[in-house]
Amino acid sequence: MGGELVRMENITKTYGRVQALQDVSVTLNEREILGLVGDNGAGKSTLIKILAGATRADCGNIYFKGKPVKIENTNDAIQLGIETIYQDSALVAQLSVARNLFLGREPTRRVGFANVLDKAYMKSETGTLLRKVGIEKAIDPDAPITALSGGERQSIAIARAMFFEADLIIMDEPTNNLGVEESQGVLRFMREAKEAGHSCIFITHNIYHVFRVVDRIVILRRGRLVGDVRRDETTIEEIEKVITGMLDARTSDLQA
Repeated sequence: MGGELVRMENITKTYGRVQALQDVSVTLNEREILGLVGDNGAGKSTLIKILAGATRADCGNIYFKGKPVKIENTNDAIQLGIETIYQDSALVAQLSVARNLFLGREPTRRVGFANVLDKAYMKSETGTLLRKVGIEKAIDPDAPITALSGGERQSIAIARAMFFEADLIIMDEPTNNLGVEESQGVLRFMREAKEAGHSCIFITHNIYHVFRVVDRIVILRRGRLVGDVRRDETTIEEIEKVITGMLDARTSDLQA
């Protein structure tokens, strides 16, 4: 692992009378996989949406590569090098595999006085990208996303993040509703992303998957940070007890 990549300080967010996050501070290092866990309503999705630019914090600061940044929308996050892969892969079902890979950043070429989509480039790059994320079978770049399995769709989203050289790949419940083989593929992708120099935040309810890939675990409960510990310094049982409130992090080694 390298130096600090992201630091979120004193992040607070409310929705009406609901305190989604209260004074949460989290750091992420370069080439690190961070597991973000907690029960439903713990604040995981809200924290990630703030970092991804999908929503704004009421107060708090974000630093990226040591510099203070303002992330007011998803484009701000993308420009910084933050890509988010949601449970539904955030893909457009009506578009082809190739179009989804380059969605929002389509390459163009000059034809006369106009710029047109460089479809030949997109098609040629699609196969290369999919092989990089472990898809060996031939997939037609012109095939619609609806023709792919859940795991293959996740692979498309991951390939897109890696192709555009995101420093941080956020994965929100990527293994939910996937089979065993497809889930193993997603976990493998995270390891390979780390080896390629990317950092990852892995949000999931599956603690067993967390212990397969992450370097460090951050635990939220009812909008508060209640634990921050290296994976090799804790156990699945201890993490589960902190998540449910059966164990007070202040009396364990999980204190942030």
